[in-house]
Amino acid sequence: MQKTEQLNPLLRTLFNKIPEGAKVLDLGCGNGELLRTLKDQKKATVQGLEIDLDNISSCIAKGVPVIQGDLNDGLGSFQDQSFDIIILSETMQVVREPDKLLLEISRISKSAFIGILNIGYWKSRTQLFLTGRMPRNKSLPHQWYNTPNIHLGTIKDFKVLCSELNLKIEDEVAIKHDFPFFSNFMPNLFAQKSLFHIKNK
Repeated sequence: MQKTEQLNPLLRTLFNKIPEGAKVLDLGCGNGELLRTLKDQKKATVQGLEIDLDNISSCIAKGVPVIQGDLNDGLGSFQDQSFDIIILSETMQVVREPDKLLLEISRISKSAFIGILNIGYWKSRTQLFLTGRMPRNKSLPHQWYNTPNIHLGTIKDFKVLCSELNLKIEDEVAIKHDFPFFSNFMPNLFAQKSLFHIKNK
């Protein structure tokens, strides 16, 4: 059985947020470790959507049901309000139209947890200011010319987008922060990542 201690900080936070017995769809589910943990420990009904064949094989080996699919093709195969919760963890920045994806998510689920990278993080700002080059760190390991990330933004950017799409932010949790006290008040500056719980207004 997968232990929650083995999950990375973002996935561990997600696990703690999801209620017992929920029907969960994970978009870009990776190797399925979060879904397997939810299935085993919280008796959740889980479904993954993943594009990478190696990750799909890992999901199958873990007993996690998974569909191969590209988020850029939309979520038209899923019915309205067919899930309790949708997870989109550090994936939104690689899709072509994040705004349309969020609207699709709100169509097929009652609520969603969205994990985002924050390009407004103080170390990224400092690196850009001092070197004049795109930031690189553990969360952003690629060069500007070969990165899969095509829509990097800040926490503020995401909040503005939710407002424009009429989505309500129920909760926000700073992830990977150096100064926990300050990140509660200024997450756009001090949170490397953030997890949002969103619903339709």
